[in-house]
Amino acid sequence: GTELTFGFQSAIDIASTVIDSIHSTAFSHSRVFIVEVMGHKAGWLTLYAGIASGADVIVIPEIPYSAKKIAAAIEKRAKAGKRFSIIAVAEGAISQDEAKLSKKELKAARASMKEPSVSYRLANEIAERTGQEIRVTLPGHFQRGGSPCAYDRMLTTRLGTAAAEMIANGQFGCMAAIRNHAVVPVPLSEVAGKLKTVSPDCEEIQAAKALGISMGV
Repeated sequence: GTELTFGFQSAIDIASTVIDSIHSTAFSHSRVFIVEVMGHKAGWLTLYAGIASGADVIVIPEIPYSAKKIAAAIEKRAKAGKRFSIIAVAEGAISQDEAKLSKKELKAARASMKEPSVSYRLANEIAERTGQEIRVTLPGHFQRGGSPCAYDRMLTTRLGTAAAEMIANGQFGCMAAIRNHAVVPVPLSEVAGKLKTVSPDCEEIQAAKALGISMGV
């Protein structure tokens, strides 16, 4: 129900810093690195951090990936003389084969997966197809901690004061949301239990593709 929520910008900053820091090591060792970013059901954080930090491949839950296509993107970079590749992967990313499964079947498949996360499985798949050495980095809950950025501090102030004003005015059953850069009340009945996921045709995806970033398909 909101265009932006507090904490998102701070998490992007942390995830972007991690990916930025990987660049020098990936370049010096001529390796492929996978950075697993938080996002079990939605890929917003991975998408934004991947674009902001110059990832070469971005894999999100909303766009089921093909290991073959990702391997091809890496090999294309290698043929162009680019010695390394960085892949930003959302923790909830799924393969095209998994996308065909029911929720129950997917849960069972993940439970029986030998690797600790989808990033390690993808690393094995890419290594088999390319023969390259793959490294995986998991910032984990580090992305949720630390001090919030100035933007988020200002955003929480705006949303918090708006929520307090709603209470003072007896306007209950609403959340304070950002829409068109303004704070507005949105009925909880419109948003409760719903997820705001990434549309495969959204502006951010188009921007990533325009930059030459592979989405794994």
